[in-house]
Amino acid sequence: MGKTIIVSNRLPVKIIREDDSFYYVPSEGGLATGLSSIYKQGDNLWVGWPGQNVKKDEEKQQIKSDLKRENMIPVFLSKKLIENFYEGFSNDTIWPIFHYFLQYANFDPNFFDAYVEANKVFCNAVIEVASEKDTIWIHDYQLLLLPQMVRKKLPDIGIGFFQHIPFPSYEVFRMMPWRKKILRGMLGADLVGFHTYDDMRHFLSSVSRLVGIPNSRGRIETGNRIIEVDSFPMGIDYNKYAIAAASPKTIDKEIKFRASLGKEKLIISIDRLDYSKGLPKRLKAFELFLNKYPEFEEQVSLIMIVVPSRDNVAQYKELKEEVDLLVGRINGKFGKLNWTPIHYFYRSFALESLSAFYRMAHVALVTPMRDGMNLVCKEFIASKLDKTGVLILSEMAGASKELSDAILINPNNTDQMVDAIFKALTMPEEEQVIHISIMQETLKRYNINHWVNMFMDRLSHVIEEQKSMATKKLDEQTSAVIKRQFSKSQNRMLFLDYDGTLVGFHPDPQMAKPDHTLINLLKKLTANEKNRIVIISGRDRETLDAWLGHMQLDIIAEHGVWLKERDGGWETITKLKSKWKDEFRPILDAYVNRTPGSFIEEKDHSLVWHFRKVETGLGELRSRELTSHLKYLSTGKNLQVLEGDMVVEVKNADVNKGRAAQKWIDSYEPDFTLALGDDWTDEDTFKAMPRDAITIKVGSTSSAAKFNVPAFKEVRGFLRDLTEE
Repeated sequence: MGKTIIVSNRLPVKIIREDDSFYYVPSEGGLATGLSSIYKQGDNLWVGWPGQNVKKDEEKQQIKSDLKRENMIPVFLSKKLIENFYEGFSNDTIWPIFHYFLQYANFDPNFFDAYVEANKVFCNAVIEVASEKDTIWIHDYQLLLLPQMVRKKLPDIGIGFFQHIPFPSYEVFRMMPWRKKILRGMLGADLVGFHTYDDMRHFLSSVSRLVGIPNSRGRIETGNRIIEVDSFPMGIDYNKYAIAAASPKTIDKEIKFRASLGKEKLIISIDRLDYSKGLPKRLKAFELFLNKYPEFEEQVSLIMIVVPSRDNVAQYKELKEEVDLLVGRINGKFGKLNWTPIHYFYRSFALESLSAFYRMAHVALVTPMRDGMNLVCKEFIASKLDKTGVLILSEMAGASKELSDAILINPNNTDQMVDAIFKALTMPEEEQVIHISIMQETLKRYNINHWVNMFMDRLSHVIEEQKSMATKKLDEQTSAVIKRQFSKSQNRMLFLDYDGTLVGFHPDPQMAKPDHTLINLLKKLTANEKNRIVIISGRDRETLDAWLGHMQLDIIAEHGVWLKERDGGWETITKLKSKWKDEFRPILDAYVNRTPGSFIEEKDHSLVWHFRKVETGLGELRSRELTSHLKYLSTGKNLQVLEGDMVVEVKNADVNKGRAAQKWIDSYEPDFTLALGDDWTDEDTFKAMPRDAITIKVGSTSSAAKFNVPAFKEVRGFLRDLTEE
């Protein structure tokens, strides 16, 4: 078992330079806290930028040596690269787009070039310390290209990626000129994680519509790998905040703060300076609250803590000026000698002070315009040891999906925010205790350690599944071995899928007729009396009979419903009923009416909804809806819903390709067995084959088959070689 390598833009330490010496201060962020349980163990590592522009080689070596002892690998970036990669593309392009502030997005090509270069620097740093046996966990929007870069260097390594900010809807994301490159970069991972299902859904939609790769149940098949996409809501170190709230230092701070403030009720607001946090709207709502409810004058104050961030950047500088003006105006309008409506702090506070504020506050006002998760609201809940207090939370924050017992508001609705403040300040204590207790139980269970373990366990599972499903490329050497086995055998059986295996796909399924090359190839194969060729397809028997019935072939149609031996007639494995079609046909008709370009194909014992001609994205969306609908309707009816290549099929569950193939193997006991197929319905065939059978998957390396080839052209070449024994 290899080591785990965590990669993020910043290392979990702050480097402070004093004269010629460096001091290292651990970060207090949630990510650094949660991942300390991983990177500090054994040979595990954390790779990231140390936060200092270091030019001298001897200083770089000193930092490397110092951090290596703490299991950290520093990535050094030049000042210009930091400006264009981090301040530029990461924060002036990705950040505003992903938070829906399109007016601030800067699409400077030089920024993207720097972003690519920085991701390459990170990739080189990872490659220096990584091997194929290791597992890599990459974090956040600064490194979206890194998974694919590492994948190219180390194809078999396990890679997880987690995005800590929101992922925008397709309509917004597609505005980025480099959208496909970003998606392909992320698809280098084996597991892609987000805080919420909405973010996951947006990502899958963008992959489907921009890169043209469909997904099924959160899984993306890229041809050589299956990538899993899921939501993992990030928690906090609950005990850390609960213990801090009970510490003597915190209580001393609270006594001092309370002595200065008096008995008035307090509303706490803590944010980094950023336009996504909705600070001006929050202040205007508080002003409107005081106008609407004058009885709360001198009874309530807002403690507003804004942590400095990028205030040399124009938008942030303007934001700070707007906040300063609003605070000044509100305090000037309502303030009295013995009462300040807003206590405004433009700085950060130590944990004890923050904990004291959380303890004192009657209400936490957390109203970002858009936020990946937001941990402040969780810290507030964990700090309420007496279980009193009220959380007002924006429904645009990822945390709102977990903390439904908060007062949820739309941050754009000022009147709603005002009403929420009034409701929070007048809520009876017994009701507060009920809500806080429920939210505390949620946060205790889904804490930061649970988040880390859940993601890493899922990543391990995905990696193991990929290994178990991994197939070997059918190279010349392997082909030669198979050909020798074929030549020595006397009783051969070849199971050949049709669409996607012997022929390519066509927008109109009826146009995928066998061409002269395929007909001649099949004639050569069937001319040898040692060979028994079985076409095993999901197509209807009439079509297969019309195209191939004149040849000495055995045919299995409709996934195993209809069977036909050469020189024989059609029969079924078992008596099947098709009355269920009367109930299901109107459902498929409704989806045809809603989806231009789709159509229904009716077989004897199945119904198929085709969407190859449907607009990219819409077809995938409708197919997911239809699949879900059909699976619900088919419960308890002995029916199976199959998702194939641009099709959704519902059929009797008593039949599948594997069961039909087994009948042939049992009847003829071949000494050489070959099975070729391209989609997941052919997996039943592969699993039914004898242990020594040759099984080949077309177009994918993730399969129960032993080998893979890229496309149907390679299949024809391989079969042609077999005929030349």
